[in-house]
Amino acid sequence: MMTTIPDVPDNVVAVKATGKITREDYEEVLIPAIEEKLKKHAKIRLLYQIGADAVEFTAGAMWDDAKIGLRHLTAFEKIAVVSDIEWITSAVKVFSFVIPSLVRTFGNSGFPDAKAWVSG
Repeated sequence: MMTTIPDVPDNVVAVKATGKITREDYEEVLIPAIEEKLKKHAKIRLLYQIGADAVEFTAGAMWDDAKIGLRHLTAFEKIAVVSDIEWITSAVKVFSFVIPSLVRTFGNSGFPDAKAWVSG
């Protein structure tokens, strides 16, 4: 399941993923939020928190995640990924060199720092 996180600046898309993450989560929550922000801002920022209880990403979710990155590769100024799941933080670090924006990872206990960094 994916939900939006409130109380962020207007140029920030903020979402939290928990449980099973599906293609529908991307298509009903994340993609519309990104498209909405890009109507108002040339560059946006992403705060993506993946809860410790995010137990599964379906193939459709992974595909939509890749499509977002490719379609909007230059649209992001900053991306903060918040997670305690090692394979996710490792993957973000490995692939961050191909993303033309600032990318940082934070543990879930560092959520306030991630929110401040991506908002600032």
